[in-house]
Amino acid sequence: MTTARSLELQRLAQRIADALPPAAEEVVLTGSVSRGAADEVSDIEMLIVTAEPLDLETCFGHAAQIGLESLDTWGAQGSPASRVFGYLEGVPIELIWWPREFAEAAVAGLLAGEESSSADAIANGVPLRTAGLLARWQEQLADYPEEVAAARIESAALTWGGYAPEGMFTIARPGERLSCAERLLDDALRVLKIVYALNRVWEPTTKRLAARVDELPVKPDRLAERIEEALNEPDLLRALLLLNELQLETVLLAPSGPNVDRARRWLSEVVELLQAASSASKSSAP
Repeated sequence: MTTARSLELQRLAQRIADALPPAAEEVVLTGSVSRGAADEVSDIEMLIVTAEPLDLETCFGHAAQIGLESLDTWGAQGSPASRVFGYLEGVPIELIWWPREFAEAAVAGLLAGEESSSADAIANGVPLRTAGLLARWQEQLADYPEEVAAARIESAALTWGGYAPEGMFTIARPGERLSCAERLLDDALRVLKIVYALNRVWEPTTKRLAARVDELPVKPDRLAERIEEALNEPDLLRALLLLNELQLETVLLAPSGPNVDRARRWLSEVVELLQAASSASKSSAP
């Protein structure tokens, strides 16, 4: 269901698109507004494709002409992409400018298996001005290649195994909150990477995770809730147990492969060790 705030921000985004110069041949609304999930803290994110590259100074000029204030930029500089941030009527606006050749190469790279956060944005983008590019890209992205899914699953499972399962205990010691949190976060992201690949869904951001994974047919039970539970568990040993159990369930859903097969064996040992240690800890508690 599209939120009222999404409709409000989409109207503002359309005004921005209409005010852009003719050089902007494709204007795509992305982010939470394009998915109809915007709320009171959401911003407007837009991808603007031009026939020729535009430098950052030119993009700043176009943004100023359509009324954006407090202009700034973010991210790595010196690439074909130019990023402009500003406010319009108090709403944060993010404009990403891509030359067409760069955009075409980015989509081709996605289909070839390159990692990128732009796949979900393009796949769920809404055209505000179009020369037909977005429709063609979305048609291409609608076919998620099986070999890309397999490669992403194997890549995600890479770190699970190959060393002593007892190594988990080194980050469950008192005073290791940072290293444990680092491991938990990395493992949670790898779980999600596998789940999205299993479902042939281009990997989105982790925002609104519960809603994003709710309708996926292939996933461990209570996926989003269990990640939250592990990340919020104060006991490091139990936090590792909760997430490693989830990791094991995830690789059991995945197709066989060198990394997946190793992960299945190794995670089984890790979970058994952590379960035993957790039981012993509870028994010795006063």
